[in-house]
Amino acid sequence: MIQTPYYLIDSAAITRNMKVIERLCDASGAKALLALKCFATWPAFDTMRPHMAGTTSSSLYELRLGREKFGKETHAYSVAWSDGEIDEAVGYADKIIFNTIGQLERFEGQSASIARGLRLNPGISTSGFDLADPARKFSRLGEWDAARIETVLDRISGFMIHYNCENDDFALFDRQLTDIEERFGHLFDRIDWVSLGGGIHFTGADYPVDALAARLKSFAERFGVQVYLEPGEASITGTASLEVTVLDILDNGKKLAIVDSSVEAHMLDLLIYRIPGKMLTSGPHSYQICGKSCLAGDIYGDFDFPEPLKVGDRLSIADAAGYTMVKKNWFNGVKMPSIVIRDPDGTERVAREFGYADYEASLG
Repeated sequence: MIQTPYYLIDSAAITRNMKVIERLCDASGAKALLALKCFATWPAFDTMRPHMAGTTSSSLYELRLGREKFGKETHAYSVAWSDGEIDEAVGYADKIIFNTIGQLERFEGQSASIARGLRLNPGISTSGFDLADPARKFSRLGEWDAARIETVLDRISGFMIHYNCENDDFALFDRQLTDIEERFGHLFDRIDWVSLGGGIHFTGADYPVDALAARLKSFAERFGVQVYLEPGEASITGTASLEVTVLDILDNGKKLAIVDSSVEAHMLDLLIYRIPGKMLTSGPHSYQICGKSCLAGDIYGDFDFPEPLKVGDRLSIADAAGYTMVKKNWFNGVKMPSIVIRDPDGTERVAREFGYADYEASLG
């Protein structure tokens, strides 16, 4: 039995999402790039590679990982490239996307050998969290002045526009894209490609994939551009769990179960956005599932179980692929979860384990 904690990645579940992505791209003509900021666990790339056009990144290290471990088309984006990064970035990338006109102009010479793009900020988004809203007041993410952007069109071949966040509402997507077309369509007519970013939850249940495909195709045909999508969560939603073991049971007026993991260290987004974890369980016995770090709020959430919990029970925190392994950390020195792949035949294999040497190396 594999020792907990570990992230369990289900290859068959990834393949199900990949087939939806492939269907969308075949029907629309769009190309899908895996957003490494969400999921960069490269032992799973063999399952994803046949269905996606490549990767998109947010830093030099993500860019290099995409080139070396995924291959295919590689897009390089960063909020700000440094002098010490730009030459290496250009060496790995097929396209480099600058966040601002200032960065484009600063690195115009170094980037002349590959396709260049600019991030366009349309001033709208679907994010419900100010922390993650690219259109928040005084946002540093992209250029928004169409007249100013027009002055550099001769130096770029495309745009990246990221404004969706877990958007499962096709009608909202359609309305916002129409607004973007009306305001920036005269720029799209003069370029070769447009990335509409990620955050479109098209692998979710009952999403109208065919309607999205038709909308993307009409956008591409209207402006004569290659459309790219950058699915992160859509690529890996429902494909992994965090497997943990109950270490202790308390009852201080509320039943608590402490597990051998930490929200702060292993599923940080739950704390950042103040949302509970997910567990596929029900029953008459309620427990608050708690992490083992010293942080008072290290809590996965309240869940119901068919039987009373006891020390040694194994639990599964669901939907644990996105923004988990890319954010895991060594807070409190809590043991880092291993990475385990479940192959299509049901076999579970350990792709990576972490020990004290990894903890020590991370600190000096």
